Amino acid sequence: MMSNPLHGLPFLPGMSFKDSTKTAFHRSQTLGYRNGYAVVRHPTVGIGGDRLQVSQLSQAEMDKLASKAPVLTYGQPKQAPRAEFIPAYVAFDKKVLKFDAYFQEDVPLSTEEHYRIRQVNIYYYLEDDSMSVIEPVVENSGIPQGKLIKRQRLAKNDRGDHYHWKDLNRGINITIYGRTFRVVDCDKFTQVFLESQGIELNPPEKMALDPYTELRKQPLRKYVTPTDFDQLKQFLTFDKQVLRFYAIWDDTDSMFGECRTYIIHYYLMDDTVEIREVHERNDGRDPFPLLMSRQRMPKVLVENAKNFPRCVLEISDKEVLEWYTAKDFIVGKPLTILGRTFFIYDCDPFTRQYYKEKFGISDLPRIDVSKKEPPPVKQELPPYNGFGLVEDSAQNCFALIPKAPKKDVIKMLMNENKVLRYLAALESPIPEDKDRRFVFSYFLATDMISIFEPPVRNSGIIGGKYLGRTKVVKPGSSVENPIYYGPSDFFIGAVIEVFGHRFVILDTDNCVLKYMESNAAQYSPEALLSVQSRVRKQEAPAPELDNQQMEEDPGVQELEALIDTIQRQGKDHPCRDNIRKMFQIYDKEASGHVDRETFFKICDSFHLPVDDSLVKELIRMCSHGEDKIDYYNFVRAFSN
Repeated sequence: MMSNPLHGLPFLPGMSFKDSTKTAFHRSQTLGYRNGYAVVRHPTVGIGGDRLQVSQLSQAEMDKLASKAPVLTYGQPKQAPRAEFIPAYVAFDKKVLKFDAYFQEDVPLSTEEHYRIRQVNIYYYLEDDSMSVIEPVVENSGIPQGKLIKRQRLAKNDRGDHYHWKDLNRGINITIYGRTFRVVDCDKFTQVFLESQGIELNPPEKMALDPYTELRKQPLRKYVTPTDFDQLKQFLTFDKQVLRFYAIWDDTDSMFGECRTYIIHYYLMDDTVEIREVHERNDGRDPFPLLMSRQRMPKVLVENAKNFPRCVLEISDKEVLEWYTAKDFIVGKPLTILGRTFFIYDCDPFTRQYYKEKFGISDLPRIDVSKKEPPPVKQELPPYNGFGLVEDSAQNCFALIPKAPKKDVIKMLMNENKVLRYLAALESPIPEDKDRRFVFSYFLATDMISIFEPPVRNSGIIGGKYLGRTKVVKPGSSVENPIYYGPSDFFIGAVIEVFGHRFVILDTDNCVLKYMESNAAQYSPEALLSVQSRVRKQEAPAPELDNQQMEEDPGVQELEALIDTIQRQGKDHPCRDNIRKMFQIYDKEASGHVDRETFFKICDSFHLPVDDSLVKELIRMCSHGEDKIDYYNFVRAFSN
C-alpha cells in the first residue's frame, strides 16, 4: 500500500485532500527554439506545479543503456582496434600496369615505305594515376626513340577528365595528344590486378609489324641463273626488221572523244614497241610524231607492283610477269597499251609474211573500220504542256536563248486594225448558260481571237473579258502541226470549240459582210448562204399598213399617234439598230414577235424606259395575246 509521502497518510479515498494553493494544472512545455533551431527540453515540473522526482535521461544515454550488455555475466566488452589508414601512395607504391601497344606513323617523302609501325609500352602508375609512353630503343633505326610521353596525368577528353586504370583494356584504341595507340596486350601483373577489380579483359591481339623493317630482314641479293636466250643473237638476226600495224583508238564514248588512227611499230631486235600518230591536213592538232616512244611494254604486272611509280622509275623484270611479244599483235583483235585500247585493222606485207613463216597464220585480211555517217536525227519536240502558243514554246527547243517566232510583217501591215466581230451563244446543258451572249473578235493581222461577254444586269454572271488575245487550235489537230481557226471558219451557224467550250455563231457585223464580199473565195458555199439569209432578214421591210386600213382600223390610228407622241418627246435611243438586231436574234422564225420574258430582258439590257406611262401603253398596244409582243412597232417609237 502506497502512502502519501507528504502527509504520512495512505493514498486512499478519503485519506487525501486537495491542495487549494495549486492553480496551474497545464503540461510543461517540452519544445523550444535556440538560435533559430528547434530544441527538445525534458519537463522538470508535472501537472499542478509539483516537481518531478524521476531522474531525466537523454536519448543518447537511453540508447547506451539499451545496448549495454550485463557486465556481471560477460565482463567488460573489449573495443575492436581501429583499422589502420594506409594512403594510396603507400598502398600502390611501385605498382605499375604495363600495356603493349603500337601506333601508325605516315611517311610522306619516301618511295620505299608509305607508313611506319612503331611499337611502344604504356605504363600506368597506380599511386598517382599518372601514365607514360616509352618506345623501346632500336639500334641504328634513325628515329628518336625512348620516352615519347613523360610521366604525367593524361587528359581523356576536352572536358578535363583524365585516364583511369578502369579505361584501359586489351584490344582498344586510346588517343593521347592527337595520336591513336592500339593496345594489344598486357603483362601478368596487370591482368591479375584488373581481373581482381572485376574488369573483364578482351582477348590479346597480335602485335603489328613494320613492313619496311620486315623487308630489311630479307637478304639483299638474289642470284638468278641466266637463261639460254641469247640477246646478241636476236639483235644480229632481226636487226632493222620491224612489224608495222595500223590501228585505231575509238574514244567516241567519252565527252569530246573521237576516233583516231595510229601506226604501231614492233621491233623484233629487242621486242620494243613504238606508237606513231597519223596526222592529216587541217586536223587542228600539234605535229607531235610519237604518242609513245620506243620501249618495252609490260603485259602482266606483279600484284604488288600495281602502285609502282612509273612516271619517275623504269619498270624492270622484277615488277613484270609477262611482256608484250609479236604473237600478241594480231589483225582484228583489240590491244590495251597504257590504258588505251587499240584495234588493229591492217598490217604491211612484211608483217603478213613474218606471221605466215613464224606462227603459220596466213589469213590476215584488212578490216574496214570506216564508219558511215548516221542519218540525221529528227528533232522531236516535247509534248505540249498547254501554256502559251505551240510556236512560242517550241523556240526553247531550237536554241539555247529562245527567240520570238517570226511574224508575217506584210500581213500585219495590210490587216492592221482590222477586226471581225461575231455574236455567239454558248452551247451548254446548263439552263443559266442558254441566254448568255458573247462577242468574238478575230484580228486579221495576227489570227488571234478574243471573247467578250456583255454584262447583263441581275443575271448573276459577271461579264467582261472571257478570253484574252490568243490563237485557238481546231479540235482534232495534232500538237506537232496545229491548225488554228481562220476567218473562213466563222459564219452564221458555225460551231466554234474554244478550249472545251462550244459556241454557236448567231450574227456578224457589217465589217464581216464587207470582208466576205471581197474575199468570197475563202469561204464555203454554206458560209455565204448563211450570210445571205441574214442580209435578207435585215432588209425585209417592217409590216406597213396602207392608208385605207389605217382609216378603217381605229386601233392602228391610235398606235401611230402614240408612236409619234413618243418620238416628239425625244425618246430616241442611240442603240436602235442594236436593239433591232437583238430582237431578230431571238426571233429565229422571223415572225416579228418575241415572248414577253425575252422582250423585257432585252429592254433591261439596253436600259429602255419601260416604266414610263407612254411606253407602257405602247407595250400594251404591241402585245399579241398574253405571251407575244410585236417588236417592229416598238422599235419605231425610238427613232426620229
